[in-house]
Amino acid sequence: MRPLILASSSPYRRELLQRLRLPFECASPQIDESPLPGENARQLVCRLAEAKARALAERYPQHLIIGSDQAAINGERILGKPHTLERAMEQLKTASGASVSFLTGLALLDSANGQCQVDCIPFTVHFRKLDDARIRRYLEAEQPFDCAGSFKAEGLGVSLFSSTEGSDATSLIGLPLIRLVDMLLNEGVQIP
Repeated sequence: MRPLILASSSPYRRELLQRLRLPFECASPQIDESPLPGENARQLVCRLAEAKARALAERYPQHLIIGSDQAAINGERILGKPHTLERAMEQLKTASGASVSFLTGLALLDSANGQCQVDCIPFTVHFRKLDDARIRRYLEAEQPFDCAGSFKAEGLGVSLFSSTEGSDATSLIGLPLIRLVDMLLNEGVQIP
């Protein structure tokens, strides 16, 4: 098997990829993640997932490189990582009683030949009605300031949901394993 690289410094993505029991390394791509003028969320996450993988191709020329990027969308608004308590409060107040769609772009690049498989996997979270006190308690307990949408689905954040819908729950955490396995199988990778 060709060596596998995860183009990410995310501990969440690393933990997910470990589930496949394949040897891999992590490397952090340095790219500009700003949206392009007129670019919608689906185009953005697909472009950035591929850009992250391609950013490492020169350093890893005979590898399979996984890139992933995620955007949360509430109505027409793209929600980024909040980074602060105030922005996280605002994001969760807006999500209260509403649905937020998560689009996860996934790319698998064969750096030896430049061929890249790219897809976008959607997942929707329906939020419970949340009052300010509950939002603040959650944010103080889990501090999800590095997570798009201001929650950690793999942790206490699930208590904020009334329901979810989608074909791959791992896409909500940032690395859609079901689709990734399809891509790896296309490259001849044997999954244990």
